[in-house]
Amino acid sequence: MPAVRSRFVVRTFAVFVLFTVLAGQFWRNLLGWWGFGAIALIVVVGSIIGLIALKPDWKWRRFPKSLGVFLLLATLSIAWSFYPGASAIGITLQWATTIAALFIALTLTWEQLLRTLGAALRWVLGLSLLFELIVAAFVRAPLLPFWVQYDTPDVPKAYYWSRGLLAGGGPIEGIVANRNLLGFIALLALIVFATQLVAKTVRRGWGIAWLALAVLMLVLTRSSTVIVAALAVAIVLLFALWARRAGQQGRRPVYLSAAASVVAVITAIIVAAPFLLRALGKSEDLTGRFDIWASVTDLASQRPAFGWGWVGYWVPWVEPFQGLAVRKGVTYLQAHNAWLDVWLQLGIIGIIAFTALALSTLWRSWFLAVDRPRFGLADNAPYPASALMPLLITTALLAQGVAESRLLIEYGWLLLVVLAVMTKRQQGAALRMP
Repeated sequence: MPAVRSRFVVRTFAVFVLFTVLAGQFWRNLLGWWGFGAIALIVVVGSIIGLIALKPDWKWRRFPKSLGVFLLLATLSIAWSFYPGASAIGITLQWATTIAALFIALTLTWEQLLRTLGAALRWVLGLSLLFELIVAAFVRAPLLPFWVQYDTPDVPKAYYWSRGLLAGGGPIEGIVANRNLLGFIALLALIVFATQLVAKTVRRGWGIAWLALAVLMLVLTRSSTVIVAALAVAIVLLFALWARRAGQQGRRPVYLSAAASVVAVITAIIVAAPFLLRALGKSEDLTGRFDIWASVTDLASQRPAFGWGWVGYWVPWVEPFQGLAVRKGVTYLQAHNAWLDVWLQLGIIGIIAFTALALSTLWRSWFLAVDRPRFGLADNAPYPASALMPLLITTALLAQGVAESRLLIEYGWLLLVVLAVMTKRQQGAALRMP
């Protein structure tokens, strides 16, 4: 299969995979669930064919064991699931996303990942701006998804593809139909586009233009959760640069300051929560999240050890998800916290496995960012320009996981798996990053 082995074909398909997981709602709104299913099938089958044809180097000892444990636990949970049929669907989707992630992680280098992720993000942001311009200029009214019929004329705002608010300065939803999601994609774009500029893998003027668009889209979404994630990324970036300057022998002040900062942030949240929420434009119940968290906690405590069974994105037609999280006529299909969702579905044992996966990925990303490569390079050799990218993306994902459960599905899970696998493979291998 020479065509499959073409690096151009591999990179193009990788862009398509990344675009699909970033903008899955675009395909669902445009083509309906059957159309999206066809797109998803192309992604999974193409990933399998790519892995078989390319035969990437793979060794079990350089595979993150925590990822294997979590996937095994989620798969086995069908045995004790309260909703085995829904679990079968959820587990299938989890493995499908994982297969696509393994295709990305095992067939691309860091340089190629940077390039393909940047291309996918440009497509999402560019199409989102074009889409909002068309809605504002020609539709001039809120736009609902195609192929969907609603039983009530009073459709909740959350169901609209776009509310057509670009002319008024937003908030806008873009092709992904959600301002928090679009805002987070813009944050990822900031990280990737800035990395490409530093690495000089794009023309300076072109790179600055796309970076400016990412900032604009972030502002237009007005997403408070993304603002918090961006602050977390900025803080981690500062500590990473400090750790680089301090060197391996002088990092104790860095780690002590980081620990003190965590304590200070937690204290500030506890003491000044109402003021912080008002500053972010949030209600005191975090837009209904407190009620959702309370409902999920109550349900999870009924099966605390192993949970109710893995399902990923909630299925509203089965118990106990029917009516579990309803606000202003909108049925929400997530706990709005990744760890609470894992506890609900896989219990305490699931939290342990998932936390091990998340923290081990963060740990490896940290040392990839702050330690120079040790393979034939001088101690004063420059750091690879993109060495910070895995750390900053992992930080963004984990920060978003506090207020959203996207870390467990679609782009969140795919990027977590990609970074977990690629950073693990990096251990004991020479660093090849642009």
